[in-house]
Amino acid sequence: GSPLPSPEPLRRVVPLDIFPSGVIASSLVQKSYSANFPGEFGGGVINLTTKAVPKESFLTIGGGFQVDTETTGEFGYSYYGAKSDWTGFDNGSRDVPPALQSFFDSGASMNSGTVDTRAIGSELVRFSRATMQKVGDLPVNFSASITGGTSWDLGGADLGIIAAAGYSNKWLDRQAIQQTSFSADLSTLQTDFNRVTTDNRIVANGLVGLGLEFGENKIRWTNLYIRDTIKQGRLGIGQRNQTTADYMQQNNGWYERQLIDTQFTGEFKPAPGLSVDLRGGYANSQREAPYEYAFEYVRTNTEADPYGDLFVNRLNGNAGEASVTFSDLNEDLWSAGLDVAYTLTPSITATVGGAFSDTNRFSSRRQFLFRASSTFPTEASVLRPDLLLSPGLITGTTSGGTTVGGIDLIEPDEATPAFRGKLRNWAGYAKANVQFTDEISLDAGVRFEKARQEVTAVQVFNTAPNYTPTPALNKEYWLPAATLTWQIQPELQARLSGSKTIARPQFRELIYQPFFDPESNRQYLGNPLLTDSQLYNAEARLEYYFAPEQRVSISAFYKKIDKPIESFISLLSDNLVTSYANAPEAQLYGAEFEATKYFDLSDIGGWLSERRVVLVANYTYSNSKLKVGAGDTTAVYAASSSIATDYFRDGAPMTGQSDHLANLQIGLENTERLSQQTLLLSYASNRAVSRGLNGSTPQPDIIEKPGVQLDFVAREGVDFMGQDVELKFEARNILGTRHREYQQSGDNVLEFNTYDVGTVVAFSAQLNF
Repeated sequence: GSPLPSPEPLRRVVPLDIFPSGVIASSLVQKSYSANFPGEFGGGVINLTTKAVPKESFLTIGGGFQVDTETTGEFGYSYYGAKSDWTGFDNGSRDVPPALQSFFDSGASMNSGTVDTRAIGSELVRFSRATMQKVGDLPVNFSASITGGTSWDLGGADLGIIAAAGYSNKWLDRQAIQQTSFSADLSTLQTDFNRVTTDNRIVANGLVGLGLEFGENKIRWTNLYIRDTIKQGRLGIGQRNQTTADYMQQNNGWYERQLIDTQFTGEFKPAPGLSVDLRGGYANSQREAPYEYAFEYVRTNTEADPYGDLFVNRLNGNAGEASVTFSDLNEDLWSAGLDVAYTLTPSITATVGGAFSDTNRFSSRRQFLFRASSTFPTEASVLRPDLLLSPGLITGTTSGGTTVGGIDLIEPDEATPAFRGKLRNWAGYAKANVQFTDEISLDAGVRFEKARQEVTAVQVFNTAPNYTPTPALNKEYWLPAATLTWQIQPELQARLSGSKTIARPQFRELIYQPFFDPESNRQYLGNPLLTDSQLYNAEARLEYYFAPEQRVSISAFYKKIDKPIESFISLLSDNLVTSYANAPEAQLYGAEFEATKYFDLSDIGGWLSERRVVLVANYTYSNSKLKVGAGDTTAVYAASSSIATDYFRDGAPMTGQSDHLANLQIGLENTERLSQQTLLLSYASNRAVSRGLNGSTPQPDIIEKPGVQLDFVAREGVDFMGQDVELKFEARNILGTRHREYQQSGDNVLEFNTYDVGTVVAFSAQLNF
């Protein structure tokens, strides 16, 4: 199918819960690679197909609310913003102000001395955007949705339409301990903060699909819109540099993420044994983060300082600072594909196809620091941000031709304010499915991909950027894949598969431009010297379908990865940021067990006569190791070292990999009507989320401890005034498992990002017409 980008261009995650079950015709989870899938294939792919023509008209209206024990009714921090913020859309109050827009259009540099920075700065800070306020009782989360579809008989053809819309407004409060260290053994703390982060996340989505069916042919046109906005307030108090001074850091953010996607597919059967599938799509992803404020106030706690018991901001970078950042990202993705399958003989089907995609991304980030003049009045440094940076204090006081006070602007990142990324990919493949005997079949093929990926600096000033260009990635690959299936018995089969796949670096991993992720509370910086990873995959699987809808499977897998992309911590202006580099090699192997079993309770009688117990279990063991030798090198842009052992440890597990993953689902369901009660238990062992701060003696990894999570979900169908109503109750994270990221070296332990996660209780109702 056509690729579906993430509504967050800085991630690869697509929220599947935005697709109502009523509009989905099928979903396929493919764990083994086949040549008809894109070459970028790591652990699997999900192929969703929407309905072309509904079999019968339907309309579903739903709504719900949820309570979070760590958020709802608790205090948090936010700011006014604009009246329309509850919609996820700004009403224009966050537009770039006129003086700043004129500066952008001029191509001038603030360092040239010809720019009136005080006129620009006077427009940047206002009460509604910059003043943090304590919210005493955070509200209940709520959501609403509507889904419908119908069809018409056109005489020889059926025309269908499906549509869905949804809205949710949720709050999340995180009270985190965040500590960092610059020492290799973590013996000294560089920063030690308690930080409250309050997110108000508003998601609006819509889907419209048209379908036409005639004979065995189908045409679908599917359009998707997602608007995902986070309004964030952060307030932290702590220490830095092992001093007795207290630092108070305030951050305000508004992060708009948007996806518009349209896809056209055609499935045709022009002749017996011949099928032709066509597809084409266009997607636009945007991310805008205007007026991203950062303020730092300092309380020295010294008697010699007349302001020692007050938080002050002298706007000099040492005793307080302030900044505002404007980020803008736009990405266009065009794609097309063709698949032709022909049944040569009853036992041989051949398929050939091709695909093309063209991605263009523009990313801009303009940060401005406020710097007070040497004559700035000291008493003004105790003011809150909107008063401290008010127009009068920014412009200063002029008397007798001499200006006293005033605040200027500095743009610290003039070398890398804007980038353009391009990825163009051509692909073709051929495969065959051969049924050698009634028991043995082979699906084998090869895919050829040729891609050019590059990231270039965009000239935004009148002079060329001071940026060393990096070569484009021009790569060609032959990617074979084969799966041998042996039907040992009608209910028992064995599969053996092998393949070669790739993983290209994402633009966010390539662009040498810092960006803040409000969900992980981290700053990231790309590395334009990354290259592709190549994966060699093998898997053996045994599946036993011992009863209808019931099965047991066991599998073993192995992957060898050349130049895997790993994240690590580095320093940027004395702040820790997460960046990326290619490790020399990694190996991953493991085993997986899955089982689904039903236990009929009809013999018990009574209210259990129509019920059965559902048991679903899954366990995965995996062992991953980096292979790093003394002579290995890696490439990190603008870094002083290219020695691989300065970034990676030989034998360290790959980032993001837990050795143990387990899921257990125990449920009770009615076989005659909708009535389900399910307990879900999941466990993930510790995993590295990033390598530690790099150096000749690298720091220990940053470890996440996911732990055990227990959920309960109940669904019940009832009749309400002659209409079917589905009631749903959810209790998530019943055990209150917290989020913990930490580093440890011997007895030295620091909490990198640790906070309590609440139990979420939700209730929803869905009315079906």
